[in-house]
Amino acid sequence: MQRLTDLERTEALASLPEWTHEPDRDAIVRTFQFPDFVTAFAFMTAVALEAEKADHHPEWSNVYGRVSMLLTTHDAGGLSQRDIKLARKVSALSFRSE
Repeated sequence: MQRLTDLERTEALASLPEWTHEPDRDAIVRTFQFPDFVTAFAFMTAVALEAEKADHHPEWSNVYGRVSMLLTTHDAGGLSQRDIKLARKVSALSFRSE
């Protein structure tokens, strides 16, 4: 897996407006807000299943209805297409959970 070039990262982020670049880790981050803990946890469960299928796992935390997520590819030393693909799936899942 190769790290994204600057141009590839810029184009990918343009297609994921809810996600922001974390330059110190060359990662993308997003916070999701849900009405309660159960909905947030259901979202995390759905993401966990997709992440396991992709063999690519987020760094995340949960406080009540808030889920914060960071995606980066450690083997590539930063963002890769794996992160972008998972971010798209996660974003789609978040709309179903809200």
